[in-house]
Amino acid sequence: MARNLGGFLVLIAAALIYSSALASYIFQPISDSHRSAALELFNSLGGSFPSVEETYEELRTFEVLGIDKRSDISTAACQSVSEILGSSSSTLKDLFYALKVNGILKCDIKEDVFEGVASRLQAAVSGASALLDFYYSVGGLALIKGQTTKDDLYLADAEGVFQSIKWTTLARNSPTLSRALLGLVADVVRVGGCVGPALALSQSDGRWRYNSNNPESSTLAAGLALEALAGIVSLSSSEIDQSLISTTKNDILKLFDSIEKYDDGAFYFDEKLVGAREHQGALSTTSSVVRGLTAFAAVASGSLNLPSGKILGLAKFFLAIGIPGDAKDLFNQVDSLAFLESNTVSIPLILSLPATVLSLTKKDALKVKVNTVLGSNAPPLTVNLLRVFRSGSKDTLLTESQELKFDPENAVYTLDALPKSVDVGKYTFVFEMVLHDSDHKNLYATGGQTRIPIFFTGVIEVDTAEIAVLDSDLGSIETKKKIDLAGDNTVSLSANHLQKLRLSFQLSTPLGHAFKPHQAILKLTHETKVEHIFLMRSSGKQFEIILDFLGMVEKFFYLSGRYNVQLTVGDAVMENSFLKAVGHINLDLPEPPEKAPQPPAQPLDPNSIHGPKAEIAHIFRVPEKLPPKELSLTFLGLTLLPFLGFLLGLLRLGVNLKNFPSSSVPAMFAALFHLGIAAVLLLYVLFWLKLDLFTTLKGLGFLGAFLMFVGHRILSHLASSSSKLKSA
Repeated sequence: MARNLGGFLVLIAAALIYSSALASYIFQPISDSHRSAALELFNSLGGSFPSVEETYEELRTFEVLGIDKRSDISTAACQSVSEILGSSSSTLKDLFYALKVNGILKCDIKEDVFEGVASRLQAAVSGASALLDFYYSVGGLALIKGQTTKDDLYLADAEGVFQSIKWTTLARNSPTLSRALLGLVADVVRVGGCVGPALALSQSDGRWRYNSNNPESSTLAAGLALEALAGIVSLSSSEIDQSLISTTKNDILKLFDSIEKYDDGAFYFDEKLVGAREHQGALSTTSSVVRGLTAFAAVASGSLNLPSGKILGLAKFFLAIGIPGDAKDLFNQVDSLAFLESNTVSIPLILSLPATVLSLTKKDALKVKVNTVLGSNAPPLTVNLLRVFRSGSKDTLLTESQELKFDPENAVYTLDALPKSVDVGKYTFVFEMVLHDSDHKNLYATGGQTRIPIFFTGVIEVDTAEIAVLDSDLGSIETKKKIDLAGDNTVSLSANHLQKLRLSFQLSTPLGHAFKPHQAILKLTHETKVEHIFLMRSSGKQFEIILDFLGMVEKFFYLSGRYNVQLTVGDAVMENSFLKAVGHINLDLPEPPEKAPQPPAQPLDPNSIHGPKAEIAHIFRVPEKLPPKELSLTFLGLTLLPFLGFLLGLLRLGVNLKNFPSSSVPAMFAALFHLGIAAVLLLYVLFWLKLDLFTTLKGLGFLGAFLMFVGHRILSHLASSSSKLKSA
């Protein structure tokens, strides 16, 4: 059975190859699959409470995906937040993420706690010398400003802090030196120069360094720096010098010059640190840049002049990941998409198809959906089908564009009718989105033309199938039978080594064109399980194979007998792929010569090795013949006669219990002594019935010691009583 399914396994592999090709060019917005993955990956509710950073990532992911889990985690999380914010030993990183958690859960934090944290963060900003110190302290202050009723939370010298983050910490305490340094750097940048690595944290290629002592530039650090600069702008009591803003915008454009691209249109950033102790992947690096970009664009005046295609490419990168298997990766994906959903640069719109495999037989309609990256409905727009061409061919099937009809109830665009020349196979459809409102053109990124591969399947017509035995010399037909490849067949043929076997049939598509499947295989299986596989060749619609047995006797190992004939025809777009038993043919081949090749050894059937074994029938010893029941009862009566004689003897001797002790302790020992005697008698009975000698002796040893003890006590009592009677 496993051999018969071998052909279908190849079909499945081909289908998987095609599905992977489709998946690489079709991007789907966030779906319920991401929500299920989030519930599975973030399992802190049933275990130990994670770090405050992991708690924020969990809450943020649930918030973006619309999963309400705050009530389950709020008690423990708020307690942890209160402890971190109230502790003077908490790190800047813990304070930063504790404030982020509080921004989601809205914990009951007193104003004086916020004031204490704000004072500590302002002091940290003043003494910061590394990028991460600025990032956590400035970010924490920006979060406090949004969580308290205090409106006068500003940085005293926001512009000076901005310069400190961007250039160096040499001028932290000298605003005059800072401005002079800024002017010098601006002049150098204006003439095409760059600031030396010992002076600036920001580099000429848009990347940043983590501190002035580290010569390595980082793309991920650029995202952190942009977030920190955005926080400073929001904390400034006055407008930041526009030259600083313009210089930062220019750095962003330079950073995007180094962006990388996949063939499917996805754009991403990759970390290029050479001596990094910990490699940051493309997902975390791109996510950092997206957070920094959207944060800075939200507070900076004017546009960034970034191409909308690159913003759409970033969204495609995150969506192309699918469903990550790691909680950190899922957070980076979902959080970045949420920022792209609400950014002020350009909101990506994703064109997707609910189904990319359509049946011509069932007349499936071509449907298109347009959503934002999180699955929200798109603004009013029109979807046009511009071109259709067959994959691997340059011939265009559709020259005039067609507008898809919009169904407002289901938010789906539907194509009324496919181009008449569309047949089974793989096609590329080119779509275009046109926004109705002209103001939306600068707000949304549509990406121009979108190419999507689509598979069309159908029922392939199978005609004129027949099998025949031909004369080897003249080629005349000796036996010919038609076969029904859609039903059951029991064809029986006979041939010798001087004849040929011919099998033929025709395949055509729903439009009547010739169809060439991935597989057309004829298999002959001898009754000894030796298999012979042949590939069928085609010419137009006709498939035919002729087996000349005279030239194949060695390949058949001179094995005469019955051969089962099986035909396999299949393709990924063929809805009626089949594996049919055509019948059998009895071959009469000549006797093998001395050095003829031997058939290969057939593998053992796993069922014969690991399958159930035959039931073992046990043969027991035949029971010995027993005496009659009456004889056994008579013998039992005779064995009881001595016991009756013993009782009669006791009566004749006048046995009595006058000497049985009347005191409690001697009476107890006397009773135990008689019970011990009875136990010994019972042990003898058990030995006679079922006990072996060793078990009986072991029990008798314990009973003997017991009888010696209690017997000695009772005999001592009797001897003492007798001595007292004699002396009296």
